[in-house]
Amino acid sequence: MAGASDKARFYLEKSVPELQELIQKKIFTKDEVSSVAKKRSGFEHKLNARGSTASDYARYAEYEMNLDALRRTRAKRLGIKTTSYTGQRRIFFVLDRATRKFHGDTALWMLYLSFARKQKANKKVAQIITSMLRLQPTNPDLWIYAANYAWEERADVTETRGYMQRGLRFCSNSKNLWSEYLKLEMIYIAKILARRRILGLNSDPLQRASIQDDDDFGQDLITLPPVTSEDIGSENTIAESIRPMMTKGKDASTQALAGAIPIAIFDAAMKRFPEDPTFGAQLFDCVAAFHELGCVKRILQHMVRFLMRATSTDAVTLKCFIHEPLVGVTAASTLLPKALVEVLDRFQLAMQKIDSLKGPLQQITIRGIVSRHTILWIVTYLEYLELDPDIRAVLSAMLKTAWGHCLQSLETRSTTSGDETIALLDTLHLHGFKDLVQQGVTSALTFWPDEPRLLALRNEVTKLNPTQ
Repeated sequence: MAGASDKARFYLEKSVPELQELIQKKIFTKDEVSSVAKKRSGFEHKLNARGSTASDYARYAEYEMNLDALRRTRAKRLGIKTTSYTGQRRIFFVLDRATRKFHGDTALWMLYLSFARKQKANKKVAQIITSMLRLQPTNPDLWIYAANYAWEERADVTETRGYMQRGLRFCSNSKNLWSEYLKLEMIYIAKILARRRILGLNSDPLQRASIQDDDDFGQDLITLPPVTSEDIGSENTIAESIRPMMTKGKDASTQALAGAIPIAIFDAAMKRFPEDPTFGAQLFDCVAAFHELGCVKRILQHMVRFLMRATSTDAVTLKCFIHEPLVGVTAASTLLPKALVEVLDRFQLAMQKIDSLKGPLQQITIRGIVSRHTILWIVTYLEYLELDPDIRAVLSAMLKTAWGHCLQSLETRSTTSGDETIALLDTLHLHGFKDLVQQGVTSALTFWPDEPRLLALRNEVTKLNPTQ
């Protein structure tokens, strides 16, 4: 205990000049300074004794933050512009000690980073991030945090990409890290294309590749930063995939803006998770969210081809396969009829692939999952009041066909989620398909006879259809 007391006394003595200045400049009274010294003494003895916890450090840091805020408020009110001592250095010192002792406590690192960013201490933030990642390299959330900071605060895509790629060396099993990396590259493409539109340059790399280049075209080209093997890691499978894009110039930029890097990331991710179509569908949805970009179509087509080769009879694969032609096509678009024809063909092909499965129960289950997803996107188009009557009729017929598969899945007890069933029935009820809702409620009540939401839905449908 003597050692702990000596250490606590040493830290307290270092703060004496600061407390004296607070009294001299009349920011705090003597009694208030005595109270501060007593409070600090209690914290220091607790921290330097055995059994101190991360929460002890957090409370100490929070106390110093509040004290420094009070000091700045009073100094501003008294017209004191500067003081020789600030609370920032002491707070950093407390949090640095905390993270050294409890380097595995993520909450302490986040508290440290949050304070440093609030103080706009950019060099300190960089040091903290480096230390944090060195001590916790297998935590994917920290790599994502570092990448987001580099992107949002520093606008440095090279640094951001570096964090993501180094993170994948240590956390190659993190699906969230793969997904965030893919999202980063899509955001970067969107940013570059938006900049090209502002500058009046041709923003469609697919069209530009087919046009004869002018002699001075390279002068106006905004090239992407080169991606090197050192940035990616020689053992990372992405390196081999994007090697053709490592050279500078318009060809590399054209490939990158056409979606070559997201495709390489997807391929590397699926090699890491070769039998996980659900993860593939997650990456599909991530890219589909950027449907306004011209390269998205090409990327999604590549994803669907990959998934269909790997798991052509999986429910989530078939959902992506059916829905892909409609990504980015709105109800008011002139492309809707053509896309809808392709969707109908794919829906029929999907049902044929499901029929090839062994086991009737498995067929019914997968049909039900695929059909439920189909119904959910159909109703989004039916909400458009000015939808062409012929298209509305086709969508309504397709919805009823899909509902038949859902109902069969429900009646054979292959539907496992009551919440999903009720949500689907609510959607159909909202869009006026009362007969279908009544059929579904009747079947669902055989499984969940006391479910209040189903009973309420049955009462609503009965009021609207008193003859049934």
